[in-house]
Amino acid sequence: MTRMKTYRSFDEYLKDQSPKNQAIIRGLRQLVKRVEPGLSEAVKWGNGCWVGSNGPVAYVYSAPDYVQFGFFRGSSLNDPRGLLEGKGRYVRHTKVHEPSGIDERSFAALLREAACSR
Repeated sequence: MTRMKTYRSFDEYLKDQSPKNQAIIRGLRQLVKRVEPGLSEAVKWGNGCWVGSNGPVAYVYSAPDYVQFGFFRGSSLNDPRGLLEGKGRYVRHTKVHEPSGIDERSFAALLREAACSR
């Protein structure tokens, strides 16, 4: 069985990603800091996460061709643009293929709601 890679910090996680995904993650990081500055950065389950006082809110997962920007309680979020994917009971994500694919307005609305629901 393959062991999950561990990181001591969000910065260490970020440095281990491909240059393209680093650019996407940096853009998402800036968005989160601007929209929900009270969330702390962490690494959980091998991925970069943002955590509020009641637990994990959002995460980034780096795949070879994209970055998932996901929400731990995503199935309960209002998603009028239909951006979120996933079939699990709780978690939903959207795939970002380029830094220009960060939909600032929609992602900010999802993040605000996710942070308030925790």
